[in-house]
Amino acid sequence: MAQQETISLQGIHGSPYTRKMLAVLRFRRLPYRFIINWPQNPDAPGNGVDRKHLPKPKVPLLPTVYMPDDTGKLEAVTDTTPIIRRLESRISERRVIPESPVLAFLNYVLEDYADEWLTRCMFHYRWHFDGDIKKAGRILPLYTQVEKSPEMLAAQAEEFTRRQVDRLHVVGSNETTAPVIEASYVRFLQLLESHLQRHPFLFGNRPASADFAMMGQLTCLTHFDPTPMRLCENIAPRVYAWVERLEDLSGHEVTDQDWLNSHDHLPDTLIALLSEVARTHMPQLLANGRAVIEKQTTFTTEIDGSTWVQPSFPYQLKCLRWTREEFQSLSLADQTSARAILKATGLSPLVDAEICQV
Repeated sequence: MAQQETISLQGIHGSPYTRKMLAVLRFRRLPYRFIINWPQNPDAPGNGVDRKHLPKPKVPLLPTVYMPDDTGKLEAVTDTTPIIRRLESRISERRVIPESPVLAFLNYVLEDYADEWLTRCMFHYRWHFDGDIKKAGRILPLYTQVEKSPEMLAAQAEEFTRRQVDRLHVVGSNETTAPVIEASYVRFLQLLESHLQRHPFLFGNRPASADFAMMGQLTCLTHFDPTPMRLCENIAPRVYAWVERLEDLSGHEVTDQDWLNSHDHLPDTLIALLSEVARTHMPQLLANGRAVIEKQTTFTTEIDGSTWVQPSFPYQLKCLRWTREEFQSLSLADQTSARAILKATGLSPLVDAEICQV
């Protein structure tokens, strides 16, 4: 893909993954066309007649990015993590993956944490508390079309709210797990706030894909939903400002020297963030993997001394396997360096724990 080619992306402003991908494109100064709405809605207002001819994704998710494959044929792809790396392989300027393979692996771990754990926090706060539910139900349906009639908006808000609240259990939010999720969000705010006191981004003086992944979820948690937004304003003012800054870093100049200069002396604050991944995301990731392999529809584990129970989710087994593939792709020397960091942060089981051979 030539850098000047325009990338078409379809999504909705309220989607954290859409915001993540848009922020990456802006920072990398890649020309794009933002098509507002779901990919299965070709006739949405403003999309234009050519929208009908775009390929359909296998699963309609946000965002859907339309990119040429190796043969030049346009295809619809939907997973932001591999999309970002696909762009990295084709366009060299203003990369968002650290140059160091060890740092790139740690970035992958933190990106997965943001995409797969912080999204639990986002979904929980949005659809668990009455005030947050009312705001989301009333406003989110307007993101695709603001001129809806009051009657249409009321009907769509009721249907949308009911559907989302009914899905809370799917992401693991229930009465048993609610205290775990809420405590983890507060700790994350505190840890990121501490890191930002000394470093503008996770891996130094330029943003990585994990920064944008965290920002995507936080656009909801810190800038839309009332309950987690108040927590951020009180606990982490730097985080609040950081999220708004990351939305558009097209004017932020960077060099290759802006990455952390060594993986042997990581900031204590980054070590603390990685330790939080081991404390929360990793236990459920491993337990879910075992449950999916053993064909169990639900699983129970312990997170931070508390019981965690939720339905099993095949996609997260894929996430675990992809993380392990990233580790295996490292040279033996880099694996040794990464293992030292994983051991120090309690993350060794992420790459070593047996889940089953299939």
